[in-house]
Amino acid sequence: MRTTISLDDGLAMQVRRAAARRGVSLSRFIADTLDDALKGREPDPPRPFRLVTVGGEGLRSGIDLDRPRTLDIADDEAE
Repeated sequence: MRTTISLDDGLAMQVRRAAARRGVSLSRFIADTLDDALKGREPDPPRPFRLVTVGGEGLRSGIDLDRPRTLDIADDEAE
């Protein structure tokens, strides 16, 4: 069945890019996405990632990581 849908420019661009990443047509991507949504299937799980950290001396004393502005203040005071 042929139908017409209206998408805002930003969403249309995202849909085109997602279809291209999967190597399918725009129509196929929209049909598959709607089919998944209507069947209640879960999307593929995200690929695992590895968090890369850098070495150092550990946490700086007197810095509360729940208050990130303290890092800016400490850096400003150091200058």
